[in-house]
Amino acid sequence: MGQKISIKTKHRDGPVLRTKGLGKTYPNGTKALKDVDFTLHSDEFVSVIGSSGAGKSTFLRCLNRLIRPTEGMIELQGKNITYGNGNGLKQVRQQVGMIFQQFNLIPRLSVLSNVLAGRLRFNQKHISYGTSIIRLFPKLEKEIAFECLKQVGIEHLAFQRADTLSGGQQQRVAIARTLAQEPKVFLADEPISSLDPHSAEKVMEILLQINQDQKIPVIINLHHIDFALRYGRRIIGMADGEIIFDGKGKDITQDIVDWIYQGQEEEKCKAERIRAYA
Repeated sequence: MGQKISIKTKHRDGPVLRTKGLGKTYPNGTKALKDVDFTLHSDEFVSVIGSSGAGKSTFLRCLNRLIRPTEGMIELQGKNITYGNGNGLKQVRQQVGMIFQQFNLIPRLSVLSNVLAGRLRFNQKHISYGTSIIRLFPKLEKEIAFECLKQVGIEHLAFQRADTLSGGQQQRVAIARTLAQEPKVFLADEPISSLDPHSAEKVMEILLQINQDQKIPVIINLHHIDFALRYGRRIIGMADGEIIFDGKGKDITQDIVDWIYQGQEEEKCKAERIRAYA
């Protein structure tokens, strides 16, 4: 098995995000992405799987321009965002929201202030974080932030310091902050890898609900293949910087899993429960 497997799905709407020939070569010569063609629609929840070093994180970081591609093109709602900079780059990062494994909150600020920080990016305000963020926003902005916290189920923690929360709660704050940006696309890079199983399940449920209720497409990198197959309506398999599988969970066989993980036994053992969800 050495040829890319791609099973097409019909969609009523046009693509929200599209890449053509996307590539990334680092200064040391490492080719982290190679000729990636990818199309994303508003109704899609995409799980990206693959072994460590497969290119999953580089792929997501190129999509929201945390990393500048070296080849190819990225389009967001038909607009080329591949090489923007300055205010254009800030707008891309607002529209292509992202959460990370380590939450990236401001520890000493309240939960509400962290979410309002997402509105800062949306409103392009320039202030010092040493100032009280809450006082700088009108009532409507605070109501939007509270609504984002309600959507992730932690509005009761709005005035608590972020660093007093559990890992699962902090990840929910990060999701609320990204929602406050009003993104067109939601990216998540290993968001549950440091969480206990219950918290991981809750985070995945929230992301799926956002996708279904708000029609915001989600792309999520996961090492946990059981979660990938349970929640992903579409599965992307990456190896050596390329997409080698693109289809539904039911189309994945153990041979395909072996091919995606390319003999890495520790990674493959995480795929043993594949048949429970495929």
